[in-house]
Parts: sequence; structure tokens; C-alpha cells
Amino acid sequence: MNQQSGLAPVDLSEATLSSLLDGIRQNKWHASQLLETCLGNIDRYDDPANQVYTARFDRTAKAEAAAIDALQKGKVPLGELAGLPIALKVLFDVAGEVTHSGSKWWTQQAQSDALIVSRLRRAGAVITGHTNMTEFAYSGLGLNPHYGTPVNPIAQGRICGGSSSGAAAAVAQGMAVAAIGSDTGGSVRIPATFCGLVGFKPSQQRIPREGVFRLSQSLDSIGPIARSVDCCDRLDAVMAGERWQKRTPADLRGRRFVVPANYMLDELSPGVAEAFARSLRKLRERGARIVEAPVPVLDTLPELLKGGGLTAAESYHVHRRWLQQHGEDYDPQIRQRMERGASISAADYLDLQHLRAEREKQAEEWLGAYDGLLAPTIAIEPPLLTELENDAEYARLNLLVLRNTTVANLLDLCAITLPNHQYGDLPSGLMLVGRNGSDMAVLGIAQAMEKALKL
Repeated sequence: MNQQSGLAPVDLSEATLSSLLDGIRQNKWHASQLLETCLGNIDRYDDPANQVYTARFDRTAKAEAAAIDALQKGKVPLGELAGLPIALKVLFDVAGEVTHSGSKWWTQQAQSDALIVSRLRRAGAVITGHTNMTEFAYSGLGLNPHYGTPVNPIAQGRICGGSSSGAAAAVAQGMAVAAIGSDTGGSVRIPATFCGLVGFKPSQQRIPREGVFRLSQSLDSIGPIARSVDCCDRLDAVMAGERWQKRTPADLRGRRFVVPANYMLDELSPGVAEAFARSLRKLRERGARIVEAPVPVLDTLPELLKGGGLTAAESYHVHRRWLQQHGEDYDPQIRQRMERGASISAADYLDLQHLRAEREKQAEEWLGAYDGLLAPTIAIEPPLLTELENDAEYARLNLLVLRNTTVANLLDLCAITLPNHQYGDLPSGLMLVGRNGSDMAVLGIAQAMEKALKL
């Protein structure tokens, strides 16, 4: 027992948002106590040389937690996220804070909260701070030369993945109970996978992006990283401006899923391949019907990535003047990728948009015959930090890490990753991809899969 408060201690190692909310509402612990646990973990585990948090909001967070405690004491009904310490990737505007998006030269303070931050606060969330990321979100590896690179909490010496590296590290180490990231090519799902967590990329139109430092207008999505599908479901509902309702997991019996025989199963590491095969066996034991078949639209996706594709064109549009003024202050890896956009003409860009629309239609028709696509979230386990010191290897691994997750962004689909590695193994993930707008169905199926995997 906590000697000062007389309340039970809070163990965040396996806590879900539901269990934490129940604890607050049943007076097992207070919001302030929950926050102090997270702040203590930040003090204990955050490395100043390789930051998880680039900014802590201790003063406002303590005020928010105290307000929840007062509401609870007064028996006032609490919001959907009342008292839960939530971390934000440092590309979401928070009033009075600098939304530097992982750069070292951006100093402009935000005048107001991003819309999703306002919604989180109205639901009672306690915002703990801004977390580290790849500069301007342009890599799946999570390296940052300005603030350091967070080290994977469950696989020492290896990367957390990116671009939402600090967001996943914060949740994995109990520095927050959940985090919000952005996903342009997998930047929520990659670090969630590498840190043994659940990450959800919704259909792009579902979550508003006002007040978010953009990378690619066409591809950016906003999603949660947490310990369970139910946790992600709660956060997604709040950010979408909907009322959350407890979901009954779907019945997997008779559900039809496709595993692509092409593209997404190429170059799998032995460990990832074994975890994926084991996951499929468990789902089949629960009655799922899983077929392996060629998916022609996947082989056409490299056309959309030529010369950097939409991300290079749209990021260069945002940064072209800043690159002239502050180019020397950019991470050279990021600057190089953005500057490819200079060679994409207006005609090329419009061709890309038309081609993408055709591929989206093909994907919609193809997925209509299934309840979803199943694939390894990432083809390999998290690389060692030392593997990324060579520029050529950095480029190769970045493309390989992003390959499977980018499918959902390019084709405007929704997707979720679940941890599927065994205890003691390097982390890997099982990804479920659904049609655009099928977010609720995907979350229900993912809950059933989570139960079937028994992790």
C-alpha cells in the first residue's frame, strides 16, 4: 500500500486503459498517483542523450490530474479518458509549446491545441509531454541526430522504429499509459511492433489533422499506440469525436482472410516467418478461413514510390523554402529524401494522384471478398543501432522496414498491428488490413485475434 495515500500501488507493466480507469473510478488510486508513477518512470529511464521525451509538461499535467481528482472526490461523472497520462508525438500542437517535429531549428510556439489534443483533454486525458521522433517524420527507423535515438526497451541495442520512436518507448517503459503518433507509411505500426505493443492506423479521413505538422497531405494518418486493441479503440473513438462503447470481439469462425503470396512475404527473417506461421495456425484453430493468393495490385505499388513518390513531392512542397534557409540544420538523411521532390514536376505529381486513385479502386474491389488481409507487420526484427551507421544499409533497411506497412497508406486502407512474438524472442507483429471505412470491423476482429494469440 502507498503509505502516504493509503492507496494500492499502480503497476503499469501490463495495465490497460480499462483497468486503469476502473481503478480511478473505484478509488483504488488517484489520477495524481497514476501521473506520479509515469513521471517517476521518466526520471528513472529517460536518457538525456537519447531522449524519449523532448519536452515534459509536468506543471500542466499535474494540474490536469488534480482536476480529475477533485471531480472524482465530488462524485462528478468522469470523461472517457479521465486521469490517463497520454504522451504526444512532437508534431501535435500544444498551446504554448514548440511543435518542432524533431528538428533543432524550429522555435515557433503553437497558439492553440491541435483538434485531437483538445478532444483528448475534454475526455480527461492528462498530457504528459512531447515525445521524440525522426526529424519531420520522414523515416521508419526512428533515428534523430538532434535529440538522440531512444533505445528499444525490450530489445537492448536495437531501434524502436519510427517515426514515432519516443511514443512507443514511452508506453513500453511506463512513462505514459498510451501515446498518439502519426502514420504516413507505418510510423505508428512500426514502433508499436518493435516495442511489443498494439498500433492502429485508421482510415485517413477518420481523425482530423488540424494542428498537426504534416509530412504528406495525401498519406498522413493519426493513430494510437497502447497495450491492447481495446486501449486503441478507446483513444480512436475520442479522437474521432465519437462516443466509445465496449466492443464484443468478433467471432473468427468463418471469417475469410487473404495472405498475399507476393510482395509482403518477400525477404522475411526466419524469426518473423516463424511467428507469422504460428499466428496463422492459431487463427485457423479458432475457425478463421485463411487463403494464400497473389494480389496483383501489390506488385504495382513500386510505381507509386518512384523518385520518392507522393511523400517526397509533398514534403518538398512544405519544406522547399526552409531547406534553402536552414538546410545545414536538417538531418542529412532526411534532407536528401525531401530534395528528391524537387525533380517531381506538377504533371508527374498529378499522374501519381491519378494512378493512386486507380490502385485504391482495385484494392477496394479485391478486399471486398475478404474480411481483411493478414501479413507480417514488418519483414524483419528491429535492427541493431550499429547496423544503421552505414548510409547504404540505412537506406536498404528503411525501405524494407516500411514496405509492408506502407501498403495501407498508399491504398488508403485501415490497419492494426498486434504483437505475435513469444516471450524471449525479438519482437514481431501480425498486421490486419481492412478496407477504407471498415475501422470498427477491423477493431472487432483484432480483439478476437488478440485473444486467439494469447499474448
